[in-house]
Amino acid sequence: MQTLYWILIFLGTFGIMEFNAWFTHKYIMHGFLWNLHRDHHRKDHGSWFERNDVFFIFYAVVSMTCFYLWSYEGVWYGLPVGLGIMSYGAAYFLVHDIFIHQRFKIFRNANNWYAKGVRRAHKMHHKHIGKEEGECFGMLIVPFKYFKR
Repeated sequence: MQTLYWILIFLGTFGIMEFNAWFTHKYIMHGFLWNLHRDHHRKDHGSWFERNDVFFIFYAVVSMTCFYLWSYEGVWYGLPVGLGIMSYGAAYFLVHDIFIHQRFKIFRNANNWYAKGVRRAHKMHHKHIGKEEGECFGMLIVPFKYFKR
């Protein structure tokens, strides 16, 4: 029975992270921490790294804290929560940084309807290079208006 709880907590955490990505992007990255996120919208630097990458470190620390709590403090749900956060981070990196922004030159030829919709939605978000007016959404849940078969 505990395995079922772990699976449900893992999936729930992954799903909550999708909401968290939307919320953080809309109200924090395009809000009071715009100074860290701005270089992601305006490529006015020559570095492969962006100040925006700091957000990854924050979520990595939260995930590692969950692993610590599970391993050393006996908080049994720390493992599925930590794995859910880590898995979402890996999926986000794969979809956003590798697939969409091509930080590594792979997955260039993915042209199914879902891939095209995600790329189209992200392109519309990046059309606005300022702090305001950029439509924000999660990584996996993208408004249907961007999907065309």
